[in-house]
Amino acid sequence: MSSYAFWNNKGGVGKSFLCFVAAAEYAHRHPDTDVYVIDLCPQANVSETILGGYLNSPKALHSLSSKTPRSTVAGYLEARLNSPFRMITDVSPYVCEPKEFNPQIPENLRLVCGDNLLEIISEAIRQTSQLSIPNDAWKQVLNWIRDLTVSLRIFSGERDTIFLIDCSPSFAIYTQLGLVAAEGVIIPFSAEESSLYAIENVVALLYGITDINTAPYAKISFAKRAKEEGISVPKLYAFVLNRVTMYAGRTASASIAINKMIQKTMDDIHQKNRHIFANPKDLPSNSFLEIPSKSIIEIPAFHTVAMVVATTGTPLHKLKPGIKKIGEERVQLNPEPLQRYRDALEEFVNCL
Repeated sequence: MSSYAFWNNKGGVGKSFLCFVAAAEYAHRHPDTDVYVIDLCPQANVSETILGGYLNSPKALHSLSSKTPRSTVAGYLEARLNSPFRMITDVSPYVCEPKEFNPQIPENLRLVCGDNLLEIISEAIRQTSQLSIPNDAWKQVLNWIRDLTVSLRIFSGERDTIFLIDCSPSFAIYTQLGLVAAEGVIIPFSAEESSLYAIENVVALLYGITDINTAPYAKISFAKRAKEEGISVPKLYAFVLNRVTMYAGRTASASIAINKMIQKTMDDIHQKNRHIFANPKDLPSNSFLEIPSKSIIEIPAFHTVAMVVATTGTPLHKLKPGIKKIGEERVQLNPEPLQRYRDALEEFVNCL
């Protein structure tokens, strides 16, 4: 696969952080590949990190959104609103080179920056998709970000490309655009019961697979219309169990108990609906049995690393143990937990 959406119907699970890690590490390892991050979250958290972290990025974000046209994903979508059913071939005004703002970023990582205007124009996008003429207006609008990836591949010429799309937790139309543009979905989740319901929501919203209580709504679902109009939806590619609580070097028992519940739910979904998984032959829980084709990946909690990365925009491969200064605060990155954290995240990047 060459395009992945990071999405969960639940916020606060670290999807933007994982998107940043995946983009920066993949670009570092594959210098001959253009790595594009498309930020479809109005909060623009992954853009903020890529552009230097929240202490340094406001100037860059202001610079990009002040251009004419806006050098952001909202700028691209505004252009599509002005000409809804004509593909834009020159998308260079909407792409930025993050290394210009954050020298720590690999130069082959490119960004279609997030923008809070996305929320404001979303209703205009939705209304455009509901036009009666042309009769495939919904299908054409839902493919706007997919069109963007096609144009970006042309922009890259002979170079290989990969797309990482950070999506908002909501199932707003801009989230639907991002999911339609992806081949695989990466679902970060945490070891808490609310993650169980969020994963069930992902399956219901994206594929129309519901229980007896919500079955009547399947008739008017996104999934049903996508199937009728020939819009491809991505497969479930990987589940990332993020911020796992550790005790004495092992996963805490409370986390294990909730993890087992989530694994069973995913296995039950898999047994009845293998077609929605990128690896239909493998049970999701098999990854815990050391089977090579992992679909569930555990990332231990290490809040200090997340803090350093979020505030400074430092890629994982550039992090070194020791004392770091964040504003007026000094924090310590200890070697052993840093290496354990790095190993887990490298395993995740290896799956792409």
